[in-house]
Amino acid sequence: MLGYLLRRVAATLPAVAVVAVLVFLLLRITPGDPAAILAGDAASPEQIARIRENLGLNEPLLVQFFIWLKQIASGDLGESFYFKIRVVDLIAQRLEPTLSLALLTIVVAVLVSVPLGTLAAWRFGGWLDRSLMGFSVMGFSVPVFVLAYILIWLLSVKLGWFPVQGFKRLSDGFGPFLYHLILPAVTLSVIYIALIARVTRASVLEALGEDYIRTARAKGLRESQVLVRHALANAAIPIVTVVGIGVALLIGGVVVTESVYAIPGLGRLTVDAVLARDFPTIQGLILFFSLLYVFVNLLVDLSYVVFDPRIRY
Repeated sequence: MLGYLLRRVAATLPAVAVVAVLVFLLLRITPGDPAAILAGDAASPEQIARIRENLGLNEPLLVQFFIWLKQIASGDLGESFYFKIRVVDLIAQRLEPTLSLALLTIVVAVLVSVPLGTLAAWRFGGWLDRSLMGFSVMGFSVPVFVLAYILIWLLSVKLGWFPVQGFKRLSDGFGPFLYHLILPAVTLSVIYIALIARVTRASVLEALGEDYIRTARAKGLRESQVLVRHALANAAIPIVTVVGIGVALLIGGVVVTESVYAIPGLGRLTVDAVLARDFPTIQGLILFFSLLYVFVNLLVDLSYVVFDPRIRY
């Protein structure tokens, strides 16, 4: 197992390195000067040039890249141009809202989608199955920000059930923390529910056609036991896989959701950093999200051993 972990980590390093290089180059070849943004509209060319020199943007591109690599090797992602603090500290400050939103979204999505997909497969061709297919199409078709504004208008403005915007940290109490997080999590979980439910339906439907299902029914087992202990258990690997793949959807959805609901997390920080052309912060965030995605997929691979004992690493 340890050897497999080391091989997987070694295999992901080139991918992370490619992402780092591409992000570094794309930020510098796209239009927009961080020094001009920091200086303001009334700044003179001399003031802008002075800011560029202070930020190290006058150095050749290759020199800037190696300075950044040296910082990463020492565990330092540099200092934010806009916020004037270390990027590592900035990410740490904004981490709790994003992790809270992502974890609650995953919990809501799995608790809703897996039973729905299983029941839809069990009642293949029935009204529940057709309803789930229609919901899946809607979940993939409606943009996150459109759904967010609809839910805000209905559940917050009209009914007054949830706050329109804002975030409460866990230190402020679990009740206020959850109360402010439910609506953003529901918004973000819709596309996730559509994805997982569709894969669950397909996997369970395939499992229900296997010989061991007919054998289990012939033994007189209850239909609930057949569905959960035999069909769903043998369909678990595709479901777990799509949960890991869906992390990419979560990363993109968090950026939009946090902006709509004014949640001070990494998604909102990403938007602010892009608007300010804050190179160190954008680079640090992209690296962080890349490593997080790699880590989640590594956990998914290791979970295969639990769901299928025949798999050995």
